[in-house]
Amino acid sequence: MSDWDKIAIKNIQSAPQPPERFIRLSGPCERDSIVNGDGLRAVVWTQGCPNHCKGCQNPETWDFCGGFLIEIKDICEKLKEFPGQTGLTFCGGEPFVQPAACKQIADYVRKELGWNVWSFSGFKYEQIKAAGGEAWEFLKSLDALIDGPFILSQKDLSLRFRGSKNQRLLHLEYGTGEILSIE
Repeated sequence: MSDWDKIAIKNIQSAPQPPERFIRLSGPCERDSIVNGDGLRAVVWTQGCPNHCKGCQNPETWDFCGGFLIEIKDICEKLKEFPGQTGLTFCGGEPFVQPAACKQIADYVRKELGWNVWSFSGFKYEQIKAAGGEAWEFLKSLDALIDGPFILSQKDLSLRFRGSKNQRLLHLEYGTGEILSIE
């Protein structure tokens, strides 16, 4: 295991958590997105990221104390008001530093709204799996993961749902987290 992998796993496991029943967001939930996954999607913008990728499109989401706290139930109620959506995507910030809160929202939209669930992460799938715990449980609630840090020198705007060539679009088996296919 590389030193970077060890640091990433530590960052996943030791990130500051919001109070129980809350999530820290960087902005309001979005609806009707066509750039954050297949179909018409709602987007939850999480706050806090330890990766600080050079060229990040959302550096204002890095601060773990930035953004605002909101009750998870209020996010679920808001998402219910978004007709015509086929899925939910978690963006950030880094969703995997608030995995318990994200999983509660993911479970709600799957069960109550029938949506599929995607997430972006600056961490690699293998790092999330090695971190285990709530991060791995959140990953198992996903249908797809776009993984890996944004690398400015590998920027490629022709890629589907990704910003740099190192990032992967992983289609996952819901409930197990196993990779079904990689784009």
